[in-house]
Amino acid sequence: MIGFVRGKVLAFGVDYCLIDAGAVGFRIFFQHPESLKIGQEIMIYTYQNVREDEISLYGFLTLDEYDLFLKLISVKGLGPKIASNILAASSVTAITEAIENNDVAFMKHLPGIGAKTASQIILDLQGKLVAKSDIAVNDEKMKDVVAALKSLGYKTAEIAPVINKLKGEDLSLDAYIKKALALLLK
Repeated sequence: MIGFVRGKVLAFGVDYCLIDAGAVGFRIFFQHPESLKIGQEIMIYTYQNVREDEISLYGFLTLDEYDLFLKLISVKGLGPKIASNILAASSVTAITEAIENNDVAFMKHLPGIGAKTASQIILDLQGKLVAKSDIAVNDEKMKDVVAALKSLGYKTAEIAPVINKLKGEDLSLDAYIKKALALLLK
């Protein structure tokens, strides 16, 4: 498997780039041609897709995009072309938040995604995209809410969507915890 390609950009089109990596040129499906310049040195993380009639490479500028792509193609019925188009249409952060917040409407607006596929993506990936170690919150009260919920045995993947729903509200610590518990028990 080819993990990444480093070389000079020879050419690019709407959905691909051609990279000269020494004596070998790679044609890589790539959804961000606006970020490239001819002759530019670049490193692209790649996913090698092998089918009966085709071997193709899909490229990503960041590891976050690459990791989300791998998770998307693990969803039943979602292939690399649609996953690549999803990442081209929105940011990793927006897609992750939509999945964690059960936002089917947002997911349906992505190219190639209908209601059934949007629901399947959310079902398969919800709770798997949040960082395992911690939840990023700036407010001290929210940090206390997270700590309280963790002490009650809730996992980070369960807490993150609830915290996202509570952000922006101005409640006391007790009220935050009660509301968070109510959301977790639904």
